[in-house]
Order: sequence, then C-alpha cells, then structure tokens
Amino acid sequence: MPETHALRREQLRAAVAASDVDAALITTLVNVRYLTGLASSNAALLVPADGPPVLATDFRYALAAERDCADVQLLIARPVETALTELAIGQGMSRLAFEAQEMTVERHTALAATDGLTLLVPFGRRVEELRVVKDEGELSLLGRACAITGWAFDQVVPRIRAGMTERELAVLVERAMVDGGAERPAFDTIVASGPNGAIPHHSPGDRPFEPGDMITIDCGARYGGYHADMTRTIVLGAPTAWQRDIYGLVAQAQLAGMEAATDGAEVADVDAAARDLIAAAGHGEHFRHGLGHGVGLEIHEAPMVAPARPGRLGDRVPITVEPGIYLPGQGGVRIEDTLVVRAGSPARRDLLTTTQTVTPGELLVIEP
Repeated sequence: MPETHALRREQLRAAVAASDVDAALITTLVNVRYLTGLASSNAALLVPADGPPVLATDFRYALAAERDCADVQLLIARPVETALTELAIGQGMSRLAFEAQEMTVERHTALAATDGLTLLVPFGRRVEELRVVKDEGELSLLGRACAITGWAFDQVVPRIRAGMTERELAVLVERAMVDGGAERPAFDTIVASGPNGAIPHHSPGDRPFEPGDMITIDCGARYGGYHADMTRTIVLGAPTAWQRDIYGLVAQAQLAGMEAATDGAEVADVDAAARDLIAAAGHGEHFRHGLGHGVGLEIHEAPMVAPARPGRLGDRVPITVEPGIYLPGQGGVRIEDTLVVRAGSPARRDLLTTTQTVTPGELLVIEP
C-alpha cells in the first residue's frame, strides 16, 4: 500500500504546514504504522511542512522497514525521537510539533532540552482524525477480522455446557479465532456469567456455568492490524421472565442505535436513540457506558459514541453499537455489533459482525 501511505502522509503534511511549525514528530506507534506501514515497537516519523518525511527505527526492524517502507527516507537509530529531532535541527527545522497524548513528561523534558530546538508545541490528534474515515482497503481488513470473529463464535457455541468455566470458554474463543486466521485476539476476551454479567468488563475467572445463567461473550479478532468487536449474550437453559425482558429491551435499543447511525448523524444523537429507550423502561441507571466507539488499528478509537460527545458520523466510518443493561446481583445483557456507515439515500450501513447461531434480536438458548 505505498501509494495509500504516501497519500496519508501528504494529508498530514498539509496539516503541519498550517500549524506554523517546521515539522511534526509522530511517536504514537499505531500512527507511525498508519502513515508508513511499519509495525514496530520502536519507531517515529518526522513529517516536515516542506520536504520528504523520515522514518526512524532501530536495527531490529531495519529490514522490515526497507521492505515495507521503501518510499520513505530511513534512519536507523535506537533513540528514535532524539535522532529525528537532531536531524530536523541539522536541516534548519527548529520548530517541532509533537503528539502530547502519547509522550511522557520525562521524554518531553529530554526532547525540549535538545540544543537548537526553539519551539515544541502539541500537535493534537491530527493523525487520529485522519484515521476516522477508512479507505476500502482498511474496511476489507476490518471485514475479514469481523468474519473470523463470527465464525469463531459459531464454532464454540455448541461446546458450551454447565460446569464449563468462564476462563475455559474465553480460551476456546481465542483459540478458535486464531484457528480461523486471526493474527491474535483484538483484546482480552470477556466472558461474564450469572451475577458477573453485571460487570461490563469482567475478567473471566473460574466460576463454572450453572443452569439459568446468562453468559455474555465479548470478543474480537485482529487481522492485518485491524480489530473486530462483537458481543453476544446467551442463556443456559430456560430463560426467566426478567432475562427475556432485559434482553428484548437491549435488542430493541441496539436496533434503534444502528438505525440512527447514518452519514451526517451527530454521535450524541446516535447514543440517545438507544439510551432513551432503556431509560424510558426504567433502566437508565443500569446503562452507564457509551453506546459505542470507532474501531480500526486500535480497538477503541474515534469517534466515541456517547452522551455529550461532539462530532458527526460520515461515510466509511466504522463504529460499534453496544447497549447494555447491568443488574447488580443478578446479571446483565450486552449486544454489540460492528458496522460501517455509508453515504447515500436511503441511509446505508454495512453490518460486519454476523453469526449463524444467533439472528438479530434473538435470545440464544443453550441446553445445559
């Protein structure tokens, strides 16, 4: 994707030129990957307002950088930030912007003390802003990650039985995702059963499943660097009335949120479409997290879909829609899907997370 990365760097270069600095120092590793294609644990990118960008990494990634980033000037050095800053100053670039959201105070202090540096200013989340809208190549990778996730879920569901522990199920899901082609899980799989379902980000433990449990499974595969995110809640044995009630309410709220996720929609309005339904049913205090978030090279990225959040959705923006109800001492329900907003009339969206074992809005009942 050399042409794609070059286009991204050119878009960023325009932002640098408009910021009254000589260059921007990009140190967030996922942003370096977005702009160059290099996946590395030690890399930085200097993007001048006028002139070619320079990628710095150490000898461990030198061959990978030569292979994957042949269109970028390469600097091999261990202290990448120092090396690029000194290079910039040597070329007459003394005013640098930096990524304040990533840089530590200690590193900033050291950078600011560099001889010849006259200005060091925060650059803001300019690269993250570029990353919000995905190109079709990115969406293809994300779609594959989501397909693997759904396939893995379908493979594992028939194996769920009473007596299996949360941890055992989490391991089965993650193994299935890797077997299905994932690089790795996109995040630590959540399995929350029975009363643990009231904890939105419960860490799977040794609790064995019991008949009557609701079980929430939040999982995702990573493929080509892109992260899928999907949650399903099932019940082991015949569901009770309260379980059917809150599941139906969450399913209704999720559908409302997905229908509101259109090109040009305010993210706060998308959140409200789902949240207001839950609140009207008397469960407002049991849904306290945002409705969703962007996904891509990170599992949580802009835009954040939550109350009072600024911003609008646009064409080719992937987000999750994941309402939930969490009842302390009883359990909880969350249903989550990843979709892509598309421009057009009537409103369009592509649903990326699908499973054969659960149809939208259906409560899956497993024999114990």
